[in-house]
Amino acid sequence: MAVAAAAPGGAAGADRAGSPDPRAAPDRNCSARTEVPERHRCHCARLLAAWFDSGGGTTHTIMHRDSAYFYWLSSHLHPVVGVTYVGGECRAEFPLASAAPQPGSGRGVPRATMAAAFSSDGEAALRRELRTAVAAAPRSDLDGFYEMGRAAAFVRDGGFRKVALQFPDELLADAVQVAGRLEAATEAKMFVLGDTTYGSCCVDEVAAEHVGAKAVLHYGPACLSPCRKLPVLHIFGQQPLDVGLCAEAFRELYPKQQSHVVVLSDVVYAHAMGELEQQLRPEYPNIIFSRLVWGDPPGPAVPGEERKFGRQFLVEAAGGLQDYAMFYVGAEGLALTSFMLTWNRCPFSSFNPTTGCGRHETLNVNRALMRRLYLVERARDASVVGILVGTLGVAGYLTVLQHLRELLGRAGKRSYTLAVGKPNPAKLANFPEVDIFVLVACAQNSLLDSSDFYRPVVTPYELELACNPAREWTGNYLTDFRDLLPGACAHVELPPAVPAEEAVPDVSLISGKMRAAYLCGPPSSQLPPSTTLACRNQTRVLAEISPAASFLESRSWRGLEQQLGQTPVSKAVQGRRGIAIAYEDEGCEQP
Repeated sequence: MAVAAAAPGGAAGADRAGSPDPRAAPDRNCSARTEVPERHRCHCARLLAAWFDSGGGTTHTIMHRDSAYFYWLSSHLHPVVGVTYVGGECRAEFPLASAAPQPGSGRGVPRATMAAAFSSDGEAALRRELRTAVAAAPRSDLDGFYEMGRAAAFVRDGGFRKVALQFPDELLADAVQVAGRLEAATEAKMFVLGDTTYGSCCVDEVAAEHVGAKAVLHYGPACLSPCRKLPVLHIFGQQPLDVGLCAEAFRELYPKQQSHVVVLSDVVYAHAMGELEQQLRPEYPNIIFSRLVWGDPPGPAVPGEERKFGRQFLVEAAGGLQDYAMFYVGAEGLALTSFMLTWNRCPFSSFNPTTGCGRHETLNVNRALMRRLYLVERARDASVVGILVGTLGVAGYLTVLQHLRELLGRAGKRSYTLAVGKPNPAKLANFPEVDIFVLVACAQNSLLDSSDFYRPVVTPYELELACNPAREWTGNYLTDFRDLLPGACAHVELPPAVPAEEAVPDVSLISGKMRAAYLCGPPSSQLPPSTTLACRNQTRVLAEISPAASFLESRSWRGLEQQLGQTPVSKAVQGRRGIAIAYEDEGCEQP
């Protein structure tokens, strides 16, 4: 981040090295091209930052042979508009018009925006307009929208006397009426969970156990992650869908009736997929409709079967899933983004029931994957990793926490487990000594946009790519951490330990420095549990390992000094009175 905040004086130093001064461009509306030597990555960052600060032209093009360099540069300065290969060299264009970063901002974020991410005066919260993400239930048909009959049968058949009702924020207004009708129909005690610890898509078993509930009724959108402690009934809410309009949009997007298409949907529109299938199946013989499943699968998957994100479908084509296109029924959001990254070899289109429009999705999946692979490089350079607990209800979260601790320990990285609830920039900024965070959450919430965060946030799969030498990038992106556990489809065993003198050296693509790229042996049971002292070199010199202490040593201000015996003793005197904004002894002097 400090690289992008270089002052214009850095450009002057670059001028002395023989590179052109961007401020000397004769025409601000023409493109400027700067040849970037491979050994001057930081120099080019300062040069481009000075060009930004001087209010340069509309487009700035740089050339470099290493495409990975642009992933690093775009994450520090600005998103890359386009990357092309011409004559064996890689070219990237950066926009400078309205989105140009401000001087001294760092990472292409205006200073006011970065400051507001950590502290504000509260004015934005007072002026914020609340808008519901999902339409509220029709007041005249609460029984149909919330499927009262199915919910009451679930409670009566299970013999539950205490049941927790979990609503998202947009449906919480109906909680009192729904709870009252269910109590009258089942004679069981209903408890409404007013707020969830993490995302509302996950079942909050912890809050349900606080009231002694024996089952949970989960309403609204859900990630369909399996739970372990309590029986759960998902009631998504039957949002209206114009099936005829959706079928017409499908025909416009796929005019060829022999097209191979898999139809996915948001859970709130799953109730209408049967009617949509009846309209499209006679015309499109190669269409496949997914169905919702949750909980543990009844048996092993058959060849060609896909089970991800609570969706299940069978692909019968000889070429596999990559020969199919994906049609998604629902609004744009995290679910669609996760689908596109996971099935990144399939073209996507969508139909938004709210607007009634269908379109081909234009999300640059390759560019999004480039950003994620850049975060993998950041994870390789990190020495201190914070493990964020983003769920307490998804089955297997304790196992993956232990797996990540073992992986980081063998990779020579120090880890800290943090339970901070819903992560935001202000919370994570309290841990400046942490180099990178890894979020353990459900598959729908694991892809956290950390552009406004002080430190990047990666997924468990990205951390495995960085620390496990046996795992290689194959083009398949995983968002469900349960796929990484032993016995899962994508589990990769850690390779045996390699002695330090036999390890192949590795160079960071970001900093250009040497880094360790080998795994240490598993900790011996004969050693004491404390690992504060360790051997620093072959001469068996002891050194104290403390990332927090090392970070404190690098700071210019380390807190108040005690200075015992150096401060004269004085009697207590009356201090200031009032509040911090205006003490009584400060007066009313105008600046």
